[in-house]
Amino acid sequence: MSARRVRQARQESRDKEAPLSNGRKLVVLTVLTFIALVAVGAMFNHHAGDPTGTATGVTSDFLTATGTKSVPVSQVGVNQLANEAGHARVSINFTWTLMTGFLVLFMQVGFAFLVTGLTRAKNAGHMMMMNIAAFAVAFIAYYAVGFALHFGGIAPVANLGGVAPLSKLFPAGNWGLIGLHGFFLQSGGSYDVGVACLFLFEVVFMETAGYIIIGAIAERISFAGFIFAELCIGAVVYPIYGNWVWGGGFLSHLGQTYSLGHGAVDFAGSGVVHATGGWAALALAVIIGPRIGKFDKDGKPHAFPGHNLGYVVIGTLVLVFGWMGFNPGSTLGGTDLRIAMVAVNTLLAACFGFVTAMTVTNWTQGKPDISMSCNGMLAGLVAITAPCAFVAPWAASIIGVVAGFIVVGSVYFWDRMKVDDPCGAISVHGVCGAWGVLSVGIFADGTYGAGWNGITGPVKGLLYGDFGQLGAQVVDVIVGFIWAFGAMFILFSIFKMFAKVRVSEDVEIEGLDVPEFGAACYPDFVLHPSSGALRPDEVGAKKG
Repeated sequence: MSARRVRQARQESRDKEAPLSNGRKLVVLTVLTFIALVAVGAMFNHHAGDPTGTATGVTSDFLTATGTKSVPVSQVGVNQLANEAGHARVSINFTWTLMTGFLVLFMQVGFAFLVTGLTRAKNAGHMMMMNIAAFAVAFIAYYAVGFALHFGGIAPVANLGGVAPLSKLFPAGNWGLIGLHGFFLQSGGSYDVGVACLFLFEVVFMETAGYIIIGAIAERISFAGFIFAELCIGAVVYPIYGNWVWGGGFLSHLGQTYSLGHGAVDFAGSGVVHATGGWAALALAVIIGPRIGKFDKDGKPHAFPGHNLGYVVIGTLVLVFGWMGFNPGSTLGGTDLRIAMVAVNTLLAACFGFVTAMTVTNWTQGKPDISMSCNGMLAGLVAITAPCAFVAPWAASIIGVVAGFIVVGSVYFWDRMKVDDPCGAISVHGVCGAWGVLSVGIFADGTYGAGWNGITGPVKGLLYGDFGQLGAQVVDVIVGFIWAFGAMFILFSIFKMFAKVRVSEDVEIEGLDVPEFGAACYPDFVLHPSSGALRPDEVGAKKG
């Protein structure tokens, strides 16, 4: 036998005698433990539980909850059962409303990715900071003032146990303008669990309107100007119009006052949230003007490509996910089984909007445009938000298709009007939000909404015999535009007299990250004109 084979044989002998390594011991112990657990489980598996759920939520659970031995066969017993059933119903609705509110809150991440990706690298930190600051500043403004103005007179809301403290509308009756209970979640006895649940859900809707304006004022607004704009959205602009539609205000009563269908109907906020944010964004974009180099001396627009299309796609998908809270959650109750139809309609409109925008840009440009396709998906989501509970799937598909066409045409329209909107916020949210409100008055098919806004019968649109409903929706769109654009334009114009609302030319050309916050989002990158950070036409515009 050769020396090599002798050494090999000796090594094999030692390996057989060597103890197991620590890693092998861990694996063996884990496997043995698993086998033991399976064996023990099998020994004691007598099916004493409730694997089908048929024995859960029955009389025994009621008896345990109430501490009684039996249900009295009397009015007392019936009342006990009714109380328990009512508490369970409201608990289900609380859970549903809060969970969907958390989903809407997560949309902030989507907006942050979307608008940052659609703008240039030199401003990425500024865009991210505006998103998180919008959340904090607008939240506080809504907590202190906005919520009371919005919902201070909305009671009762049966799904949430009535929210009885929110009972003061001014003026009372069909011409309400603002609510008066709920300031700081204290006034009018509003330190209440039902009120808190409603607040959580509604404040994240307000936040969405606050994020929308970021896309239209990006890359040139001062941080001080931005903070003021968010205070206006959270405390005044959004909640007052919201009261008129959702808080018992005069637009919701157009059915009683002028026999216009069920009054203004906006299930989840195409108008209240999206159009309000879009029209406010338009006012701000007009006041602060376009970015340096956006339009040449002949008024021809120049595209400023975003720096990260990956962010744009991720942001869009996060927003789609969050919209599953936005629209279905607006039932304010998991006991309303219409949530299934709402969810399906929402996704149908989103997908048809995406495919339409993708097809249109491929037809006009020779290739599908990624960012415009994503905006098409968002346009479909925005448009279906008002009618999602009132229409059939075929109508949701058409609404999405029309939104896909509208958003592409609207972006080009605002460019021709010399309104600089870096992210297409005005088109996606303002214009398509208005389309969503109008579509209720066209496609609502009478399968949902019985008694909506105090009017007998379900909500029907023009195609199903109610021309008055379309009339109410038209009034809603007009009033919403006048209010959101006009109020923001006036407030911001006054603020502009006392503070600087736009950064200097040098800061805009350099990028806002370092001048505004002292830190670059991408400190290891060297930014130069070819990267889209410093454009020659910007520098030329400054020199000119």
